[in-house]
Amino acid sequence: MSKISVAVLGATGPIGQRFVQMLEDHPYFDVEGLYASERSEGRRFGDVIKIRDHEFSEETVETKIRTMDIDKISKNVRVVFSGIPSDLAGPTESELAKKGVAVFTNAGAHRMDKHVPILIPEINPDHSESIRQQETYGSGGYIVTNANCSSTGIAMPLCAMENEFGLEQVFVSTYQALSGAGYPGVPSLDAVGNVVPFIDKEEEKMEIELAKILGGYSKAGFEPADIMVMANCARVPVVDGHLESLTLKLGSSPSLDELSSALSGFRGEAQSLKLPSAPDVPIVVRAEKDRPQPVYDALAGSPKRAKGMACTAGRIRESKGYYKMFVLSHNTLRGGAGGSVLNAELFKARGLL
Repeated sequence: MSKISVAVLGATGPIGQRFVQMLEDHPYFDVEGLYASERSEGRRFGDVIKIRDHEFSEETVETKIRTMDIDKISKNVRVVFSGIPSDLAGPTESELAKKGVAVFTNAGAHRMDKHVPILIPEINPDHSESIRQQETYGSGGYIVTNANCSSTGIAMPLCAMENEFGLEQVFVSTYQALSGAGYPGVPSLDAVGNVVPFIDKEEEKMEIELAKILGGYSKAGFEPADIMVMANCARVPVVDGHLESLTLKLGSSPSLDELSSALSGFRGEAQSLKLPSAPDVPIVVRAEKDRPQPVYDALAGSPKRAKGMACTAGRIRESKGYYKMFVLSHNTLRGGAGGSVLNAELFKARGLL
């Protein structure tokens, strides 16, 4: 089977480099080129690596970074994985889609566009059909987004509970890793020994994105789920892994064992199709009283290609008619590049590439 030619945009940043990590020796995709701004033209990928927990192949390390040229990229590849900042991503991704490229993006510029899905294959695979209504679909181009990293982390547990018991209210407080701010991110004197209780527009994103992800879709557009979401977001001195505290009002009153079973037994289309980057168990439930923790659980997920693609739930309890738990996910893998790679795998399996 011949592989699909792809490009990575923003290859000098942490999300771009997670794309490169996820695409090494990929069974579906072959990386045609790594792209960034003209400042990085000609530099070795090995000279700009920021990822600490992955050893890249010698071939990848020696690859030269190229300047983004939309015309050249569109002629050479079928798929672009975009890890560039949202202000640049908006027009760049639109132009690529017009030129017939399938764009899978981590940026938020197009997440709330009328026919652009915020896709999580375990939750809303049928939202992939929305691309057929995008103006560029006739040329073969379209845009598919993944969710904000903090929304992604809790979306699968919320879906599992909505399916089994119904969801009425979601109160979430996030403890978000420094890598979620990009590189170099939060200044060290602001981060070390500190908690910053503000992340620009993060709470608003969570409250609207989760409703879109968990809602429905028709040719008329997306219909948001009727679930109230309230968020508080903070940045904490952790490198990778967003920890999130959930307080939930459910539509019924399951036992804690029933709730845990619904989470650990949750599966989606990504698992039934055995997509390469899909974790066998998408929600790992921990019984220990002090888990999940980023240092232990951020890289949850198997097989090897799905490392960091599962979320972990723990401290599941009930109080005064509400249910409480903590959920942890890897923000630059499941909540970043890995989410977009999994989306592209779903599109390949569904014959949309």
